Amino acid sequence: MVQLSRRQFMKVTGSTLAGSSLVLMGFSPATALAEVRQYKLAATTVTRQTCTYCSVGCGILIYSLGDGAKNAKRSVVHVEGDPDHPVNRGTLCPKGASLLDFINSPNRLLHPEYRAPGSSEWQRISWDDALDRIARLLKADRDANFVEKTAEGLSVNRWLTTGMLAASAASSEAGYITHKIARSWGLLAFDNQARV
Repeated sequence: MVQLSRRQFMKVTGSTLAGSSLVLMGFSPATALAEVRQYKLAATTVTRQTCTYCSVGCGILIYSLGDGAKNAKRSVVHVEGDPDHPVNRGTLCPKGASLLDFINSPNRLLHPEYRAPGSSEWQRISWDDALDRIARLLKADRDANFVEKTAEGLSVNRWLTTGMLAASAASSEAGYITHKIARSWGLLAFDNQARV
């Protein structure tokens, strides 16, 4: 009869149980060691972008699959912080880290929609129709409410009934151009999301 201490018994039974469990799950050390693992992002296309959540403007890298071929659907498979970006240097907050869920959400709005006054239904419209409608309504409001001179005859050239909020995720150049356009229209109510 073999004499085993409690410690020896635990070692023998533990290793036997672990080994048999691994074999039952299909794990074979020889096969596992012979396999060359592919880098999961090797076949993806990397796009640099700016996070859209807040006014910080962190840099992100978006990895997508699909090469634009006829039957290939492009899909985003991974999002991470951009280590070369001066704002966040590769780090992301929880909202930025969850961008993949936002991008792939089935509830994400991908097309402009319009709801007529008094209606409870939204109807999908084209981007051209949406931009034309916005431009038409802006022009009508500016024509109706533009103030060239005050009551004292002082030239002011201002438009007080409409405001603009610029996106903080834009570059400094885009912000400069947006500011120039808003001021050329006569808008006084103009701000940037970075201050909000």
